[in-house]
Amino acid sequence: MLEDLKERVYKANMMLPQYGLVTFTWGNVSELDEESGIFAIKPSGVDYNLLTPDDMVLIDLDGNKVEGKLNPSSDTPTHLELYRNFQSIGGVCHTHSSYATSWAQSGRSIKCYGTTHADYFYGDIPCLRCLTAEEIEEAYELNTGKLIVNEFKRLGIDPDAVPACLCKNHGPFSWGKNGKKAVESAVVLEEVAKMAYRTELINPKVEETPQFLQDKHYFRKHGANAYYGQGGEH
Repeated sequence: MLEDLKERVYKANMMLPQYGLVTFTWGNVSELDEESGIFAIKPSGVDYNLLTPDDMVLIDLDGNKVEGKLNPSSDTPTHLELYRNFQSIGGVCHTHSSYATSWAQSGRSIKCYGTTHADYFYGDIPCLRCLTAEEIEEAYELNTGKLIVNEFKRLGIDPDAVPACLCKNHGPFSWGKNGKKAVESAVVLEEVAKMAYRTELINPKVEETPQFLQDKHYFRKHGANAYYGQGGEH
């Protein structure tokens, strides 16, 4: 069932060790098949070297396991909540990549210090609050997803324009129109986090990139008037 979807999600998950975003089994990627309302996700705690496309677990948007011999990622409820509420996305990625997680552990959002950031993220990459003890005890992974959704709404952030966030004391989540794009967001997030860290080390008084330069770089790649690349995907 949905063999092409499982193959794509397997390949997206294998990009995580390829780009140095995971240690051991610390990460997962999923992708939603919009027509069926089913998403495939990495199984929980399985070594990347042992993964196969058949190991991917199929979940419906009610949270039921549709197919799979293994348990799905423990972060499945977070992915599910994002799919239910961020209607334009089709892929979700979670890692504990070191630089992005360091910002999350520090409780700081990542400000836009240059055009690399602006090419992919329109504004700050927000660091959200830590869940309360009650939220963690009640339904940790589900409430992580609810926190992301509610904070993006509260802050007025478009999840398409800022396809990632940091969960305080935890780590990054990213998303995109499919699993591969969600991983791309995670890769860029890690590089931007690394650059921002080094930038503040070099110049602790650094100021954010002027808004007009942020606008130029973001909108030349995104939106109706984008002109970067050869057409189609940017």
